Order: sequence, then structure tokens, then C-alpha cells
Amino acid sequence: MRWATVTEANDLIPLPAGYAFEQLSRSQIPELAAKVQQWHPDIVIGAGSCYIREQFYLDKAFLANEAERDVFVLLIKFAGEIVGMWSYEREPDALSIYGRLLIVAPEHRGSKVALGCMSGTKRICRTCGAEFVYTMATLKVPHMQVALERAGYQLVGFAPGYDREVGRDGAVKRIFEAVYGKVLVPEGDMLRPDPDNLTPRTKALFELMFPTSTQ
Repeated sequence: MRWATVTEANDLIPLPAGYAFEQLSRSQIPELAAKVQQWHPDIVIGAGSCYIREQFYLDKAFLANEAERDVFVLLIKFAGEIVGMWSYEREPDALSIYGRLLIVAPEHRGSKVALGCMSGTKRICRTCGAEFVYTMATLKVPHMQVALERAGYQLVGFAPGYDREVGRDGAVKRIFEAVYGKVLVPEGDMLRPDPDNLTPRTKALFELMFPTSTQ
């Protein structure tokens, strides 16, 4: 697998007029970390909190003009300003990509930037050599679920206790998240499990979620 170039990203992802991608550089890390926390104050708790720590980018991210790493961060810019970011992580042995975080500044959330990113996921991931892409969606509000479903993602399950967030009572608790995926290969390249190897409950749920083409 290889990461798509910024030029490829701008060609393949249908962003609204005036918006463009730019790969994160080392000098932009402090500004981005501060903006992420400003845009999403609740992010101080849970899996996304790494994106407000500068050391995370230095240790894990593929930065402009530096060696490739498995975490990629695309800045979303408008009129020269950082107004969002899209980060994903590749899993080379599985030929898969995990969509880690997509966040847009509040004043740009009506621009359909996020929908453009999600709609172009298939094209950009195939360019990277991926055969499957997946992400998590909060159940706190429906917006991300709606956007993913409109972009052709399939709900493939729920992850109970996957992440943490602050509840209404102010206590930090583990939460449920929806898991969405998109297969990037033809159905003929998928190996379905032998029904004899599934427990009755597993078989029933599998057939409900992934019915055979003859049904």
C-alpha cells in the first residue's frame, strides 16, 4: 500500500469550491492541535484525544516531505486557513484503511466538506491499494451516521465499550459506537463462511446482515 499524493486527493475527492487538501507539515502541528481542541472541546477524552497532542503527530503521522508512516493527516484549507482535517490509518497486511477522524470547523459545517470527503473515500482508498475501509460513528448524535450511509457505507455492527466520553452526569464512561465499512473488491472476491462453522446465533445475525445473493 502507498498513500495517495495530495494532488491525487484533490483530483479524486469532490470538495466544494474554494476548499483544498494539503498534507500536514511539521511546522503546522501546533496550530492544528490547538484548532482540533477548539473545534471539538469534548475530544480531550477518548480515542480522538491524541489529535490534540503534538507528540502524537511527531511519533505517528506521515508529515510532508518526511518518511511515510501509517497515519496520514490531510488538512482541509479555505482561503489559506486550516478549517478542517481528515485522518486515516492504513493496515498494510490487511490492505485496509481505518478512518480515524474527520473534523470541520463549526463555521464550515454547512459547506458539505465532510460529505465530499466520505463520498470520495472509495476512489482515494483504491488509489492507495486498499480493499476495505471502515470507521466508527458516534451514537450521541445522528449526523455522522446519516453522512456515512449517504456515502454508501454499510452498518456492520456496534462496538460496545470501544471508546470513552463524558456522560450527562459529568462522569467518564465507556460508550457504544456504530461500525461502518465499505468493501472495495467485487463480491466474487469475498469468501463467505461455511454455515456449518457458525453457531445458530452467529448464523442468524450473519444472514440478516449479509444475505446471500439468491435471497
